[in-house]
Amino acid sequence: MTFESLGLRAELLRALSDSGYTEPTPIQAQAIPLILEGRDVLAAAQTGTGKTAGFTLPLLQKLSTGKNAAHPRRQPVRALILTPTRELAAQVAESVHTYGAHLNLKAGVIFGGVKIGAQITMLNKGVDILVATPGRLLDHISQRTVNISNVEVLVLDEADRMLDMGFIRDIKKILSLMPHRRQNLLFSATFSDEIKDLADGLLDSPVRVEVPRENLESELVTQCAYAVSKESKRELLEHLLATELKGQSLIFTRTKHGADRLCKQLVRSGIEAAAIHGDRSQPQRTKALAEFKSGGVRVLVATDIAARGLDIDQLPFVVNYELPNVPEDYVHRIGRTGRAGALGQAISLVSADERAYVTAIEKLIQKKIERKVATDFTPSVVETAETPTTPPHRLTGARSSQNQQPRQFPSPKSLGGNGSGGRSAGSRNFGSGRRGY
Repeated sequence: MTFESLGLRAELLRALSDSGYTEPTPIQAQAIPLILEGRDVLAAAQTGTGKTAGFTLPLLQKLSTGKNAAHPRRQPVRALILTPTRELAAQVAESVHTYGAHLNLKAGVIFGGVKIGAQITMLNKGVDILVATPGRLLDHISQRTVNISNVEVLVLDEADRMLDMGFIRDIKKILSLMPHRRQNLLFSATFSDEIKDLADGLLDSPVRVEVPRENLESELVTQCAYAVSKESKRELLEHLLATELKGQSLIFTRTKHGADRLCKQLVRSGIEAAAIHGDRSQPQRTKALAEFKSGGVRVLVATDIAARGLDIDQLPFVVNYELPNVPEDYVHRIGRTGRAGALGQAISLVSADERAYVTAIEKLIQKKIERKVATDFTPSVVETAETPTTPPHRLTGARSSQNQQPRQFPSPKSLGGNGSGGRSAGSRNFGSGRRGY
C-alpha cells in the first residue's frame, strides 16, 4: 500500500516525498480513508506508530478541499487538536506544518508556561488549524481571543493521558462551546472504561480502529535490567555512562524533585546533563530539550509527564533510573528509542522494592526482560538487592504494548529540534515556505 492509494492529494504526497516517507503504517492505512469519508473515529494507537500523521494528513486534505477552502484567512478556527502536554502540542503543530507545506492553510499552537501576548497576535491573524492544551485554550476563550464556534473537526490526541491528568472538566467545557455537527477523532493508547465513556458522549457512530499487538511489537529496542540497591543506583548509572552508554541517554525518574537531584549529582560528577519536568518554565524546558537534541548535553533527566510526546531522532539509550508504578508508562518511556529503523537500548535499574513493577511490565509486554550484571562495578554501599524475580503480588496493566514500524513513517522532528529554541506559538501560511514559530 502507498499513500497515493489512500486518496491523498498531490500536495500532501509531495510533502511526504520531501520528508522521505513512502509507505503508510497500519494505523495510517486504516484511519486515513475513514477520516476522509467524514466518519467519527475511535483509535487505539501508541506514540511511535505514526498516529499523528494518521489524523493530520486527512485533516489537511479535508480543510483544503472543503467548502471553506477558499477562505484561508477566516477568523474562526476550523479544526481543533487538543493534546495533554506542551511538548506534544509543539510536536503535533510541527507535523501539521511539515505535511501542509504545499497547501494554502494556516496553523498555530497555544499552550501554557509562556506569555500569552504572542499567541493573541497569532490568533488575531486567523488560523485554520489550532493545536492546543486544554488549560491555555480556555484562557484564550475567557479573553475572547479565539473562536471555536465554527470548528469542523475535533481531534483529542492521547485522550487517556488527558483523563489521567484531570482534564475531563476542561474538555467538557470546550466541547460545549463547539457546534454539535462536526467530525470527531479520538486517539488513545487504550480502550479503557473511561475512554469508552468519553467516546459514548462525544462520537457519533464511530468506527473503531486498533493496531494489533503483533504490529506494535518492536524488535529494535533491546531491554535489560540491573539489580542494584537504592543507595548504589547513581553510582551504577555513572559507571554505565562511562563504560557502556557512550551516546546520548534519556533518563527517567518518578518525581520532579528526583529529576532535579539526579541532574545536579551528574553535573557535579562531570557529566553534561539537563532536567525537564513540570516545575520547569516553558523556556527552561525548551532550552533543555534543544540542547539535548543538538548534542550540547549528553544526558536528559525527565519525568513521565514532561517526556510525553518527545520525539528525538537517533536516541540510542533510555534509562529507567526509577521504574514507573504504571506498566504502560514503561512502554511509553522505552518508545523514545528504537525509532525510524534505528536500534535502541532500554536499561532499567531495579531495586528490591521495584521487583513487582518488573513482573507487571513483563506481563504487559509479554516478554522477559534480560537480567544483567555490571562488570567492573564495585558499589560503595553493600548490595542487598536481588535479581528481579516474580514477587508474591503483581500490578495490573490495561494497555497494549507500544512499538514502532521501522522504515515506514517515523514521527517527524518535534519543534525546536533545529536548536532554534522551539518558540511556543505562531502560525504559518503553508504556501509561503516560511515558519511562523
